Amino acid sequence: MDANDGGSNAPEEGERTPASEADPGTPVVPEGPRPPVAPEDPLPPVVPEDLRQPVVPEDSRTPAAPEGPHTATASGWPHVPAQQPPHPPPPEPQAQAQAQAQPQPQPQPQPSYGPTDPAVTPTALPAHPDARIGVAALSLRYQVGAALAVAVVAVAALVHLGMVFLHVAPSNTVTKQHGKAIDEWIYPEFEQNWKLFAPNPLQQNIEVQVRADVRGADGTTRTTGWYDLSAEDGAAIDGNLLPSHTEQNELRRAWDFLTATHDNANRPIGLRGTLAETYLRRIVVLRLGRDDAAGKGGAVERVQVRSRTTNVPPPEWSDEQVSTTPQYRLLPWWPVPADEAAGGVR
Repeated sequence: MDANDGGSNAPEEGERTPASEADPGTPVVPEGPRPPVAPEDPLPPVVPEDLRQPVVPEDSRTPAAPEGPHTATASGWPHVPAQQPPHPPPPEPQAQAQAQAQPQPQPQPQPSYGPTDPAVTPTALPAHPDARIGVAALSLRYQVGAALAVAVVAVAALVHLGMVFLHVAPSNTVTKQHGKAIDEWIYPEFEQNWKLFAPNPLQQNIEVQVRADVRGADGTTRTTGWYDLSAEDGAAIDGNLLPSHTEQNELRRAWDFLTATHDNANRPIGLRGTLAETYLRRIVVLRLGRDDAAGKGGAVERVQVRSRTTNVPPPEWSDEQVSTTPQYRLLPWWPVPADEAAGGVR
């Protein structure tokens, strides 16, 4: 019987035919308990036409279906004949919300047992834990040599510090017994001057001046005027941010050394007095050579040194009365040896 006859196979009145029966091509979903219905989500926002995804033509997505009659199903999609598998309907909003609510399993990292990528493999190998550095990396012979060099430097430093301490220390048994050896070690290179914080610091200006008897290239002899060597050093220091140690201290220390080793009659006291004369003479001859005192082709035969001492005037608010008249100390003439006569020691 057919549906028009109202037989047993015909649906009763008020009863709807399922989409699966109306559409033979739709798979039959077995009846069962349905999952709880999630609250309906608001409709998705309307996307402007210029931002929509391009529609892929039907013929590029799936092979063309054979032509035949098409009927509409309950979901609104076209009916495909049974010979061609139908396209699955798009997921409903409720089912899509349930799928998004379920947590997605995170992929677990798989252990790598094969070779790594050479592009990311470090080329430098870690240092060996037993690798030696510094002196330990040297051979035994060089280690012994380095140890001996360090020992020699340490001993020399200790001896020098001990000599300087005994030199500046008050007179004691050691300095009385070994004073000559201490002086030979200290003078003249390591001489110490501890008068910086004296109760009565120097309040005088001392200028060292020199003149010379020179023999010209024609054989004539003449006496030069006085050269103020201290003024030359002062002019070189004035305005110089990095003045030379020689310009500051060489001439001054040589004059202090001479006055400490000569008596009031300008006679040397011991060998140190003679050494002080030689030291100061070489300095002044060298300065005369720089100033070209002998002229072209000339030579210095003898020199005479003097000092000009002037007291520093007191400030205007002081009632102290000090004489500002310069005082001179004139030394005897010193002959210049032949090796120095050509223009000083080089």
